[in-house]
Amino acid sequence: MAEVERIIGTPDTPDAAAGGGKERPGAGAEPEARPDAEGERTQDTAEEERAPAGGSGAGTPAPAAEGTAAVPAPAGDGEDASAPDQRPRGRRRVAVLFTVAAVAYALDLISKIIVVAKLEHHAPVKIIGDWLQLEAIRNAGAAFSFGEAYTVIFTVIAVAVIVVIIRLARKLYSVPWAIALGLLLGGALGNLTDRIFRAPRVFEGAVVDFISPKHFAVFNLADSAIVCGGILIVLLSFRGLDPDGTVHR
Repeated sequence: MAEVERIIGTPDTPDAAAGGGKERPGAGAEPEARPDAEGERTQDTAEEERAPAGGSGAGTPAPAAEGTAAVPAPAGDGEDASAPDQRPRGRRRVAVLFTVAAVAYALDLISKIIVVAKLEHHAPVKIIGDWLQLEAIRNAGAAFSFGEAYTVIFTVIAVAVIVVIIRLARKLYSVPWAIALGLLLGGALGNLTDRIFRAPRVFEGAVVDFISPKHFAVFNLADSAIVCGGILIVLLSFRGLDPDGTVHR
């Protein structure tokens, strides 16, 4: 029986029977990938074309040379990198301006209230003999009693000066200029208050003056602040210092 089976053959599987008991080469195995010479050349060439001449990948910045500090990227949207440092400094200068203006205005206003209450319609009070005395008078003109016939014009000029100073304050980065403009602003506000609220009428009111040196015009603290501020501005201009803090020759 064994001899018969050997001669006839007994297939174990249908595949073996169909193939005569021999297993087909490559049956059930993954087909080998054929080397694609054209594909390999295309991929290598594309990588070489994407890489810059220095050998770095596309879009990748080349590493900084050893010992060389990296340069920071510039601020976007036209923003100055130093603006955060300048803005607080600008606010400090503006604060100085308005602080000086507020002090000058308050001193002028309080002094005029006292003078009107204590000195008006009274004899002058001598401070240094005849050289300096306090005497309450009403001045319809400009500082030091000049131009009494042009009260309205001086009122308009005072308003214009105040507007210019406030607009200039946005670019103010110099403390000396802040003090000078603060004196001008406080003095202009002090006399403008008299122009608006004192007799005889609005915008034509007479300013209260009370400081009377010998052989000189009578003035008040607002006039003094305006003159001191103007002198300081002239000195700063001669020294080449601008309101924005720059110095030129």
